[in-house]
Amino acid sequence: MNIIVSGGGTGGHIYPALTIIRAIQQREPDARILYVGTPHGLEADIVPREGIDFIAVDLAGFQRRFSLDNIARAWRALRAVARARGIVHGFRPDVAIGTGGYVAGPILLAASLAGVPTLVQEQNVFAGVTNRILARFATAIAVGMEDARAVFPSDKTYVTGNPIRPEVLTATRVEGAAVFGFDPAKKTVLVSGGSRGARSINRAMVEVIAHAAAQTAVQYLHVTGADEHGDTLARIRNAGIRLEEHPHIRVLPYLYNMPQAMAMADVAVFRAGATGLAELAARGVPAVLIPYPYAAENHQEKNARAMEAAGAAEVILNSAVSGAALEEALGSLLADDVRRAAMGAAMKRLGKPAAAEEIAALALRICKKEG
Repeated sequence: MNIIVSGGGTGGHIYPALTIIRAIQQREPDARILYVGTPHGLEADIVPREGIDFIAVDLAGFQRRFSLDNIARAWRALRAVARARGIVHGFRPDVAIGTGGYVAGPILLAASLAGVPTLVQEQNVFAGVTNRILARFATAIAVGMEDARAVFPSDKTYVTGNPIRPEVLTATRVEGAAVFGFDPAKKTVLVSGGSRGARSINRAMVEVIAHAAAQTAVQYLHVTGADEHGDTLARIRNAGIRLEEHPHIRVLPYLYNMPQAMAMADVAVFRAGATGLAELAARGVPAVLIPYPYAAENHQEKNARAMEAAGAAEVILNSAVSGAALEEALGSLLADDVRRAAMGAAMKRLGKPAAAEEIAALALRICKKEG
């Protein structure tokens, strides 16, 4: 059987797609998989590393105001639709799966128009415009959270949870500490602004790190994003901190081994992308969430508030984030073992570790490969 999977731009679209692919391959080892992404997104690097056939379609999202650049983007979108149609007709998929990002739109639309069963995977509490449009044509929609069901047709919408990488569940604290040169007996804070980084979090963390350097009871793993790494290191040096003298603090541009990092984390400081939240939930890691304020239709804050309402996370809005605010939130959580454990348990109750298997089974069912 032939399967097209499309999702791109950020790790939040790519890693769910890769996890679904693995789950399908467990059921259908001979399946031919074609991943369609963009040439400039992280998928162009990550997907070929996984040994999966990859085709790039040049496409970019529209700005939310009139501009000359939007005219160029519209032309690229038209070309992308034509390219998507060619890919679908050439590969002849039995099913097409979209996990989000601009490129998934043309691919799933082309597949639907060609009579191919399609599956939309929506990760967020509040569904994006592209997926709400695609849902009209889709054979099935798999949503990550119960609250997302309301905007989709009820007869073809399934609450599966968001897919997480198997290694998120299998990595151990000792293994994670060994990977990063940390002490597994010490409390550890994992900080990440997502695959592309978050400037507001990075700037606030400079102050946190400056104070953390004077003590060694808590370890910090701070992932800045590649574009922000140099600036963050320079600010830390300007604060008088030489990281080589403080092995309990590591500042890295990107992680290919995030599952090991999560395995050793006692507290996480994250944006509120759905994939990262699903992985934290599977591990039961309490979090301080700083939602990205420019996410489409503010869906990250909606994700974060759902976690907060469940007692699994504390939310700091991006406009309020500072070194002092972050230190206060972390200090309170690290000092209160009972509260931290309660938040971790609440987070774990939100986890759906079998989501990938459910989505794979749904994809095969809609193309009548399984009963």
